[in-house]
Amino acid sequence: MAKQSGGIMTYSGKTARTGVILRVGLALAVSGALVPMAAPAAAGAPEPIGMIDGTPIIDRLDAAALPPGQVHRFWFRVTDNGIAQGWHVPVIVVRGTSPGPRLLLTAAIHGDELTGIDVIHQLTARIDPTTLHGTVVGVPGLNIPGLLHHSRGFTPDDGRDGENLNRLMPGKADAGASIGSRYAYRLWHGLLRPNADTAIDLHTQSRGTEYVMYAFAGSPRAREIAALIAPDIIKLDPGEKGTVELEMLNDGVPAITLELGRPEIFDATMAWRAVEGIGRVMIDLKMQAANSAPAAGTTPYVANAIVPVRATRGGFAHILAPLGSDVVKGQAVATISDAFGRIVETVKAPESGRVNTIATDPMRDPGDMLMRIVFSSPAPECAQGC
Repeated sequence: MAKQSGGIMTYSGKTARTGVILRVGLALAVSGALVPMAAPAAAGAPEPIGMIDGTPIIDRLDAAALPPGQVHRFWFRVTDNGIAQGWHVPVIVVRGTSPGPRLLLTAAIHGDELTGIDVIHQLTARIDPTTLHGTVVGVPGLNIPGLLHHSRGFTPDDGRDGENLNRLMPGKADAGASIGSRYAYRLWHGLLRPNADTAIDLHTQSRGTEYVMYAFAGSPRAREIAALIAPDIIKLDPGEKGTVELEMLNDGVPAITLELGRPEIFDATMAWRAVEGIGRVMIDLKMQAANSAPAAGTTPYVANAIVPVRATRGGFAHILAPLGSDVVKGQAVATISDAFGRIVETVKAPESGRVNTIATDPMRDPGDMLMRIVFSSPAPECAQGC
């Protein structure tokens, strides 16, 4: 039940057996935006701030305070939308009976990159909390506006491409912050960072492109995590400001970005490889028994540099070097044809390496990406990725 008094909306209802640290009094600004407030000290198991179809709504999570040996499901209320309702992100917490690390899994920070959602669903369904050491926190869908609009960007308004939510972490909450930055702030401070000792952010390529299974690793420990998952390629990488991966690394949390093929589908093969790979990470973290995941079947190609291959003419592309294939510098890797099928450009590899990305949309404007090639650069500045 909801009661309003002096602009403050409070919720009451049946007590849930949760250890979630909440603000039962949810302050709303005159504009309808969620006002950041300091969390009170944990005191027992406070009630949720509401319910959606029987699932508790929370606005702050402390997974370590939840009852052990159970699977907990919540809606995390991020902030308000333009009609004064809440954006709600799904959260699955598998809380083990024994102490151990917190593994954070996130997916769909880009709203057209979906396979990671399936990975989290499958993985959390197969974990037995009574034998788990530690806690798995899965967030199968960070970018709710993007998901609803089938958009890579954070698009809270009319569906036009918006901000890149994976360049906005840890967000801002000041008066001049955009809705995307406020959304990122609430995710980071109320959900993601407080519940991570190790983090894996699940992606795919976005619309019109496709990846192999591909991991970005920005530290020695991140490289070890990536190797346990056994993707096709590991790219040593300095990272990009505002990403979940880099901001976790900067805050001392080992983290990788794991790319899983094509957008806008559930790729069953990629999903199962990721589930098995994360299982090996959990074994390494002593969260599960040594025989709980199969041995790796892939030896990753490790690279420290990447180069895009672009069309200089507009037209229809034929990719000559398949995804995941090795190429040599100067090799023909694509052609561009005009509207009559006449080849107007033959594109050659600028470096020797391995194809990690291809364009799946054959229509290319001048300057559009045809593929990316990863390779090992001998340059000293690229030793840890460039």
